[in-house]
Amino acid sequence: MMRYYSKSELAQMAHVSYSTFYRYLFSRREELAKMGISIYAKKLPANVVRYVCKDYCIDL
Repeated sequence: MMRYYSKSELAQMAHVSYSTFYRYLFSRREELAKMGISIYAKKLPANVVRYVCKDYCIDL
């Protein structure tokens, strides 16, 4: 079972700065909107975390 992750936690796991990770999310904003999440959300739900981890090659 996956938990909600903050964008800063995911940025740390990806070994990039928050601003770099935010730019990545911004480039995927249409796909995230289809999933029902805004790039301005504080915490990302499990389905979005799964997508981001697969797309950005983050190991959980």
